[in-house]
Amino acid sequence: MSIYILFDTETTGNTEKDRIIQVGALIVYDKERVEAFDEMCRCEVPISLEAMEVHNITPDMIVDKPLYHQTQFSNAIERFNDPTNYLIAHNIAFDLGMLQKEGFENRYTLIDTVRCAKHLYPDMPYHRLQYLRYALELYKTEEEEAQKLGITIKAHDAIGDVLIMKLLLSKLVQEAQKQYAGQKPMQTLVVLTQTPVLMRTFKFGKYKGREIEEIAREDLGYLRWMRGNLELDEDLKYTLDYYLN
Repeated sequence: MSIYILFDTETTGNTEKDRIIQVGALIVYDKERVEAFDEMCRCEVPISLEAMEVHNITPDMIVDKPLYHQTQFSNAIERFNDPTNYLIAHNIAFDLGMLQKEGFENRYTLIDTVRCAKHLYPDMPYHRLQYLRYALELYKTEEEEAQKLGITIKAHDAIGDVLIMKLLLSKLVQEAQKQYAGQKPMQTLVVLTQTPVLMRTFKFGKYKGREIEEIAREDLGYLRWMRGNLELDEDLKYTLDYYLN
């Protein structure tokens, strides 16, 4: 039977030099057995003020913590590292990249809940985890789930975010069953994870909220400028390339 590992990291920042200082995870063995991890770890990279503003982790909180490779989660994720098992995160490229800085070499089958949400809920204006928490009414059942697993929910806290992600995953599975009837929902999510999203509207910038197709007709130069000058995620790059080519 496959094992599902849902995880989230908090880090010193979001640049190439930054490292993990907290990891939260749920290892789902079956419907009855779920193992929770909520661990902080120290590293040599200073925590940026911008990162502290988000996750509220300060240097004194990690000074006596183990290094990442000494955490229980590190041992667990290596133990189950096999294509028959699933590794799941919200924007998995970022968190997986952080694990890889610690020497992790992935062999899991990956599911990215943010990309799956973009595919399955294309009309939602945003697909951030906390936005989906309320848009999909996950908050209505989160306390019951938290008590069952012995977890405290806090926004932008690794284990709290993982709990929300677990509830989101259930919603995504249900939606995949509706939209892709006759297919195995988890395999559908794997395929969606591997499929770039053709975005409909701009989420930021001077055309925020406008249809990208419409702007491609009105101001193609803006799309060229964005593609050449901004750091963009894979989906927006794919979308801009689609209209530019």
